[in-house]
Amino acid sequence: MFRPEDILYEDNHLLIVNKHCGDLVQPDPSGESALEDQIKAYIKARDGKPGEVFLGVVHRIDRPVSGAVLFAKTSKALVRLNEMIREGRIRKVYWALTEQTPDPERGELVHYILRDGRTNRSRAYDAPKGDAKQARLRYETLAAATHYTLVAVELLTGRHHQIRAQLAKIGCPIRGDLKYGARRSVEGGGISLHSRRVEFEHPVRRESLSVTAPVPAGDNLWAFFEKL
Repeated sequence: MFRPEDILYEDNHLLIVNKHCGDLVQPDPSGESALEDQIKAYIKARDGKPGEVFLGVVHRIDRPVSGAVLFAKTSKALVRLNEMIREGRIRKVYWALTEQTPDPERGELVHYILRDGRTNRSRAYDAPKGDAKQARLRYETLAAATHYTLVAVELLTGRHHQIRAQLAKIGCPIRGDLKYGARRSVEGGGISLHSRRVEFEHPVRRESLSVTAPVPAGDNLWAFFEKL
């Protein structure tokens, strides 16, 4: 559930929040409460707005994933941010705790992602296959412990479950991600994939913004790696 202290950045045009594992960004057929509606209700009450609150979802992250999510508070900002997303002008950096250390320890991955709607799972292939879409990311190993490795990932495309599928493809499933080959679950049902930082030019003021999301509280392994 959204809490006011989850707000990482806010002005008249933008809102960036630190999403918790398990939270939905937008409503889905399950009918469960989602961040979009929770934030609208909060702004309406906080600011005493008599009418509907405008809030546009700029990008989504998977339900079991935590971290920075960007919303637009005006239609002007939403149009410009959507254009920036399409043109790759919003830099999104994730942190992942993987069960193996990538080899090599840094590089770029290029695969072809095919989504299976029945299982809500994506598979990464080395070569084009049917309707598969090209998926690209850059990664860098930041630190390694006995059982897990901290990997920074910069998304270059935005495919379904892209980071999860591509890291699993190279033998580095994400901690807790049973769907993609992890050995065991994580308490609370989330996975150790975190939207760590977003960087972009403000769509109205044209100044550079870089917003970092603290790792999930209460997770000792995340706390260990964040201090390194």
